[in-house]
Amino acid sequence: MTRPLVVIDVVGLTHEMLGPYTPNISRLAADGFSRPMSTVLPAVTCSAQSTILTGSLPNKHGIVANGWYFRDVSEVALWKQSNRLVHGERVYDAARQRDPNYTVAKMFWWYNMYADVDWSVTPRPCYPADGRKLFDSYSQPVELKDELQNKFGIFPLFKFWGPGADITSSRWIADASIEVMQRHNPSLTLVYLPHLDYNLQRLGPSDPAIAEDIQAVDAEAGKLIDAAKARDADIIVLSEYAITDVDRPIHINRILREHGFLDTRIEIGGWETLDYGSSRAFAVSDHQLAHVYIRRAADIPAVAEILKRVDGIEHVLDRQAQAEFGIDHERSGELVVASDRRSWFTYYFWQNDALAPDYARCVDIHRKPGYDPAELFVDPTLKFPKLRIASRLARKLLGFRYYMDVIGLDASIVKGSHGRLPDPGTEERDGAVFISSSKAIDQDSIAMTDVKSLMLNLQFRS
Repeated sequence: MTRPLVVIDVVGLTHEMLGPYTPNISRLAADGFSRPMSTVLPAVTCSAQSTILTGSLPNKHGIVANGWYFRDVSEVALWKQSNRLVHGERVYDAARQRDPNYTVAKMFWWYNMYADVDWSVTPRPCYPADGRKLFDSYSQPVELKDELQNKFGIFPLFKFWGPGADITSSRWIADASIEVMQRHNPSLTLVYLPHLDYNLQRLGPSDPAIAEDIQAVDAEAGKLIDAAKARDADIIVLSEYAITDVDRPIHINRILREHGFLDTRIEIGGWETLDYGSSRAFAVSDHQLAHVYIRRAADIPAVAEILKRVDGIEHVLDRQAQAEFGIDHERSGELVVASDRRSWFTYYFWQNDALAPDYARCVDIHRKPGYDPAELFVDPTLKFPKLRIASRLARKLLGFRYYMDVIGLDASIVKGSHGRLPDPGTEERDGAVFISSSKAIDQDSIAMTDVKSLMLNLQFRS
């Protein structure tokens, strides 16, 4: 008989955080066990979650970052949502071979669209032809998102990402997940709680205020743990990565531009855009890792030498070196670079802020050619920022086009990042964590590639 299992992904949680601020998660660990867990390169959401569910590294499942350069169309795309981008057997595929009645709820884990699961929900705004952005979600079955939003309200996208991101979104996800568990009793429930991601990047993990965030997400995890125990389900709490203090942004695309490898164009609106197809080399930055795409093979050694001399870059990996880290895939850049512990990569390519593209000052995760943690802040140089935001929202409510230009261009404001592998001996502080309610699957060390088999062993143990 298949035992029900609830897996709670508490983003940014580390083994070192367990203690007085995590009474619910710590109690679970005391009943079962807790171990630091080795992660993957890059230690970012899409890559880590794909490894957890497939048991393989990025060179097999293909998710080499949160986004990459699609060479055939000469476009960069981050945060795509189709599950068909992920290659390999998922844990629930393997489980169905043992139990054809096995069911799955996938609540806000990434690559939820068209996943072969029974119930799923993911944020999916609606973009009418007049340029507005309307909050909504995507679900399978179709009616599930309406049922949940009728009960809990429209999913709070402004609280999920951006300057207003806080515990509200994780609370909505927890409540909706409990509703799905109680109504449908899935064999496997996957829940994503992103709350720690926000202030750990805004403030850095050394800031004393982080204790409040740890308490807040523990309370939401506690509700899920109680609901799982009420179903006599086993529980796993895990994370994807740890966030470390940073104080040095690396503008890798500006470096490539200064050496003549990166091309830009001036758009009719008066701002610059990065011209991927004509550039000899450019980077898709993703936290502490960047994929460097190089059009001509003859340029690879020269670009590698330039980047090796940049303060804050720790690794410059060609295809052969990428294989050692399991990131040698056709989607990867000709070079993959990782920063040191205190540094991270911006996507910035312009040399004059007056020429920054229009999306640079907005929360716009799909248009930017790289990850932008500055989106977590309102630009501190703005006068009367609340009035500015209110005026933009008023235009939206009246049905007019609006430009929510409230994000700053000073990357030094970011105090936490992730993506590189932790240094040896720092795993409890700088690594992911794995916690189980059952000692049945305990082992001395746990790698992220082990999680798939551990989940199956837990659910199908005799």
